[in-house]
Amino acid sequence: MKIAILWMLSLLAVMWGLELLNVFMGHSLSRIGGIHPRSLSGLLGIPASPFLHFSLFHLFLNSLPFAILGGLICLQDKKLFLEVSLIVIIVSGLAVWLLGRSASHAGASGLIFGYFGFLLASGWYAKDMQSIVIALGVLLYYGGMVFGILPLRAYVSWESHLFGFLSGILAARMNVQLK
Repeated sequence: MKIAILWMLSLLAVMWGLELLNVFMGHSLSRIGGIHPRSLSGLLGIPASPFLHFSLFHLFLNSLPFAILGGLICLQDKKLFLEVSLIVIIVSGLAVWLLGRSASHAGASGLIFGYFGFLLASGWYAKDMQSIVIALGVLLYYGGMVFGILPLRAYVSWESHLFGFLSGILAARMNVQLK
């Protein structure tokens, strides 16, 4: 458990450090390092965008769900956490790049939605008691997140949320098949 907490705190420290640097640079890192759909430079945003945010408040809102949902996966297995994170970052990033509206998409919320989708789908696919209990707990506590996949606010990358969620489900399915 200590190692999982250290991993999550370390990743959050990187995000907060980048955001502080970003603030001093007028948020140019977010504009440059975000995913810009269908542009060559936007491909660079796929691995960078989950670690960049548009404001301190944006990062603040993402920090706790990132730590909790990511931490639940990390507690199960550190290798699984890395695999799920990579699948979500790459698959959802490519989907946003291909299908997203013309905007700069950045922030950890796509990754958070991926963890959310993974944890819910793991309860369905794995069918073991631990996965089911975790899925039910996540559904009860974070179930309202599902509305984040809808295009309700112009300034929110619902595309990142939707594709993150779907790629998390894909990661859960792949995880069960590989066992």
